[in-house]
Amino acid sequence: MTQPAVEIENLVKRYGPKVAVDGLSLQVETGTIFALLGPNGAGKTTTVECCEGFRKPDLGAVRVLGLDPARDGHRLRPRIGVMLQSGGVYPAIRATEMLRHVAKLHAHPIEPDQLIRRLALASAGRTTYRHLSGGERQRLALALAIVGRPELVFLDEPTAGLDPQGRLAVWDLISELRDAGVTVVLTTHSMDEAERLADRLAIVDHGRVVAAGTVRDLTGGEARGSITFNAPPNLNTTSLRLQLPAGFLIQEQPSGRYTIVGDVDSRAIATVTVWCADRDVMPDGLRVGRRTLEEAFLDITGRDLRS
Repeated sequence: MTQPAVEIENLVKRYGPKVAVDGLSLQVETGTIFALLGPNGAGKTTTVECCEGFRKPDLGAVRVLGLDPARDGHRLRPRIGVMLQSGGVYPAIRATEMLRHVAKLHAHPIEPDQLIRRLALASAGRTTYRHLSGGERQRLALALAIVGRPELVFLDEPTAGLDPQGRLAVWDLISELRDAGVTVVLTTHSMDEAERLADRLAIVDHGRVVAAGTVRDLTGGEARGSITFNAPPNLNTTSLRLQLPAGFLIQEQPSGRYTIVGDVDSRAIATVTVWCADRDVMPDGLRVGRRTLEEAFLDITGRDLRS
């Protein structure tokens, strides 16, 4: 049986009196894309930094590619790639010079020109890092993380600031990494990114894993659906909840936007529309669809990613 690429057991990390990670446990299987989601301040970044060897756990165990990142960093670093959101690049160096410099530090790097073409960095090649746009910095950071052919790569918000074409190109590249056997640990605020790419994912809140599994596991699969509509805020939906079958959830977030999640069928839709009609409420923009990962996230954490 293949050893997991990442194993975390009861991880605890404190910053003074604040507990950033509170007994977190998870596994990332080799050769998969694993997405780590959670509100800001949930403990995602600290967890990943413990895996990368940048922070030492206070309690618990972390194993990455079978090694302890805190103790075996010199053995682990050549085998992993890390995408940094800021720092780690000389401000005055040109983009392609930096990529070629990092490539020379590895035994069997990807040909830098291949990544320059693939990530559309040619036009930025002679521009110093300090003058790159946000999207160019993101694409360069991704290239730097993977140029050394890592077995495992940590990607932090890999498509932040990219245009739609850039996002699709990066998504295709990440999928190709997985298909080539590379394990990818992805932290992202983009629900559609996680839904499209992740083989498995975990939602972290208050320093703990509060839900984990496949996208299908978390959204309830094809049977789970949602009814959403706009209406006057602060409607009393208690009676609607009683009229719907057991297991349905009703949420108003943001104000005036109602989401009803459950095993949606024609009877459930009729119940909602009749309930609205009885109260002279127009369900504006009513939509019926499969429950999304974002809806599951809100049900689990009760707040959006950027709160």
